[in-house]
Amino acid sequence: MNFRPYDREKDREAVQRIYREVGWLEEGNASQEEGIELFLTAGKTLVADIEGSAECAVVMLPGTIRYLEEDLAFSIVGAVTTSRIARKQGLAGRLTALAIADDAADGALVSGLGMFEQGYYDKLGFGTGPYQHWPAFDPADLLVNVKARIPRRISADDWEAVHASRLAQLRGHGGCTVTSPKETRAEMIADKKAFGLGYFDGEELTHHVWINPEKVEPGPYTVKWMAYRNGDQLLELLALLRSLGDQVHLIELHEPPEIQLQDLLRRPLTNRLASKKSEFQNQVQADAYWQLRILDLPGCMARTHLPYGEVRFNLRLDDPIGSLLDDSAPWHGITGDYVVTLGSESSARLGTDSSLPTLTASVGAFTRMWMGVRPASGLAVTDSLSGPADLLSSLDHALLLPEPHLGWEI
Repeated sequence: MNFRPYDREKDREAVQRIYREVGWLEEGNASQEEGIELFLTAGKTLVADIEGSAECAVVMLPGTIRYLEEDLAFSIVGAVTTSRIARKQGLAGRLTALAIADDAADGALVSGLGMFEQGYYDKLGFGTGPYQHWPAFDPADLLVNVKARIPRRISADDWEAVHASRLAQLRGHGGCTVTSPKETRAEMIADKKAFGLGYFDGEELTHHVWINPEKVEPGPYTVKWMAYRNGDQLLELLALLRSLGDQVHLIELHEPPEIQLQDLLRRPLTNRLASKKSEFQNQVQADAYWQLRILDLPGCMARTHLPYGEVRFNLRLDDPIGSLLDDSAPWHGITGDYVVTLGSESSARLGTDSSLPTLTASVGAFTRMWMGVRPASGLAVTDSLSGPADLLSSLDHALLLPEPHLGWEI
């Protein structure tokens, strides 16, 4: 088996076959084929050969992720696909590990992905993010005390303006971007019924929504993303969605970071009961579907500035990704013993200090604690993290962070 970069001329048909076999590409759908080709070249794609044909593909996308006020280089595992003949051969795990290793060697500090199920990517060191909410509601029930201006239509031809708008959107702790505009264009052409509405300041698209309708007339409509730079723009976009309520009976979206959409809905509990089991059921679903892991511990700590005191400790860190990488890989994970300081100026260095307490953790569990997904004391119960009670309590108080929200589906 041979691991190598994707070659469009050689591998295009084989990789499209993989995508058809996993159900991500419809036979003869030219728009989807174009979108997948854009996606495969939006970052870096590696393939694994069996008898000269690509049978596994891993797409890596470049991006950034915000830690409080700092933007960190972010390596995104955009897709992992394996053909029907190559399952259970260990190809996906080893190829993904190599792709992550390449990005780590190139300077990425954190890696992230959307998972198909919890557990599989734990062996690559990933830890699960917090629950994300998907409210589904009748847009006519939005209580927004603003009137939306007349928007402009947005189509896939506006992909450059749309991508620039997404890059400039309001981001809080955990907010990420995908820097390649090809990813945005690929998303926009994936569904022929999709459309956008937004507002321009001159030639600049300041805020917009991109929508995939299941049924064009009554809905449901799925808001694939909203991009805005402040609360006023968010309220205008919500008012714009409300204006669709004469015709559309259900809209589903990612709950915007830092707000609780139920605050803006008329009779949400009554409507949930009244619409139960209908095609237009009002509800809020929650799912923890994305995962993160640190790639460079000293690099991440150097960009960590916490306002709530200082904690120093030994860290005994286990990173399972090393078992999937051979000697030729440019990086082999971050297993090791470190002396860590968390505070206004944080750091991590290899070694131990006998005067300090010791925290033992997997890289996934430590990443979850550091990012503020769950406190150390909770992770000590449910994840691979342990230490003295006093140390866990100190970490709980030092890492009082906003809940992380990506704000960009990965």
